[in-house]
Amino acid sequence: MNIEKTKVQMRKGVLEYCILSIIKKGDAYASDIIDELKKAEMIVVEGTLYPLLTRLKNDDLLQYRWEESTSGPPRKYYALTELGENFLKELAETWEQLIEAVNKVTTETHKNG
Repeated sequence: MNIEKTKVQMRKGVLEYCILSIIKKGDAYASDIIDELKKAEMIVVEGTLYPLLTRLKNDDLLQYRWEESTSGPPRKYYALTELGENFLKELAETWEQLIEAVNKVTTETHKNG
């Protein structure tokens, strides 16, 4: 079994949560989001990010605005909608429950094994 494939799948599973969390801190440009994810060692390429941002926008979790740039074409900045804020709150609660459950299972497994 390829451990790298499993690691990638685990990262993909939490990517939406991480992206929404980054945008909650303040309006974000796509490259800002990628930079934050890279800092956290959640390496993501634009080809992965843009379709996800589009899907989140189509689900009314994100909105965007265009802003002129002095160093090139206008930039699209993303922000959470009210629905996105509520969705992120639910994801955070679910994440905490998941951490607790996984820790319980893995701790018990290691104690008994």
